[in-house]
Amino acid sequence: MNEANKYEQRGVSASKTDVKTAIKNLSKGLYPKAFCKVIPDVLNENKKSLFGPAYCNIMHADGAGTKAVLAYLYWKETGDLSVWKGIAQDAIVMNTDDLICAGATDNMVLTSTIGRNKFRIPGEVVSAVIEGTQEFCDLMAKEHIHITFAGGETADMGDSIRTMVVDSTVSARLKRSDVITGDRIQPGDLVIGLASAGQTRYEQAYCSGIGSNGLTSARHDVLCKDYAAKYPESYDNQVDESLVYSGDKHLTDATEVPGMNVGQLLLSPTRTYAPVMKTVLESFRPSVHGIIHCSGGAQTKVLNFIDNIHVVKDHLFKTPPVFTMIQASSQTPWEEMYKVFNMGHRMELYVKENIADEIIKIAQYYDLDAQVIGHCEASDRKQVTVKGEHGTYRY
Repeated sequence: MNEANKYEQRGVSASKTDVKTAIKNLSKGLYPKAFCKVIPDVLNENKKSLFGPAYCNIMHADGAGTKAVLAYLYWKETGDLSVWKGIAQDAIVMNTDDLICAGATDNMVLTSTIGRNKFRIPGEVVSAVIEGTQEFCDLMAKEHIHITFAGGETADMGDSIRTMVVDSTVSARLKRSDVITGDRIQPGDLVIGLASAGQTRYEQAYCSGIGSNGLTSARHDVLCKDYAAKYPESYDNQVDESLVYSGDKHLTDATEVPGMNVGQLLLSPTRTYAPVMKTVLESFRPSVHGIIHCSGGAQTKVLNFIDNIHVVKDHLFKTPPVFTMIQASSQTPWEEMYKVFNMGHRMELYVKENIADEIIKIAQYYDLDAQVIGHCEASDRKQVTVKGEHGTYRY
């Protein structure tokens, strides 16, 4: 069975074909090649300049996805409530770092939406998520990233939710001249990758790099069948039994990362690049032609924002342990791994060659690994070539 079929049979869509079909007739906003939809400045209280040319609004909604199910398993097995704070961070960062790709780096407004099965998720878990949300906002404030937590909704939906869903929506107002759009990516640009694994100065622990994508497959491919019998609420019973918890590991098994077990590696909170990117854009915004958050679509994500460009990624980071563990357990072809998981860098900048070294120095100041991972060439179509330790693949 190929990987695409495995995803589909688990109720997951890597390509989101149905979603793209549903929204194909909707407006793409002021800047169709921006990473997020940008709309006129409808939040401006000065109605006379409501649709004036100076400012715009930007909003994004996303969440922790099925990583919350993994948190549920780990919490039930260990009693560790802290994993839910990580889920709160996941839900926020999947929004803030998308907004960053469009040029927004400060003064964001956040709301959260929690859906739970009250019979399985007690109030202490909800409290941990809410506390984690505020703690992340406080942490970003120390790095001069101001995120106002405007509350949210907690819904008890036992009839439709088996465990827990944690989502967020983040919005911002910015100058139209500050918007970054993918249509500026051009031949000759260098691609700088910001590492997804390691520990920055603003993180309290090692980050595995997993982010919040591909966790349905990672959970079922890595973890053993014991969890299917013990926690039937953690999966859809319509999925073929052979695809449910088909790995050989337990959550508390040791890994090659000192001090981190399997569950901690998979639940490592999604890294934000906000502090680094704020500093980069304060100095080099005009020379940054594009920013891509390698989330859904991973190393092929940039294909959504370019035309007639060949992106050659031929100097990637060494694959972090979490991804080698997932691949070894699942036997997923490496070609597919690069489409599902970030594989070592989750943010990439498309920039003029003359500023590459300075951007890397800024990242290093934050103890964030960064390097030139590729370049752009002219092409008769859009394409990405990945050349790494696991082979060469063209998308």
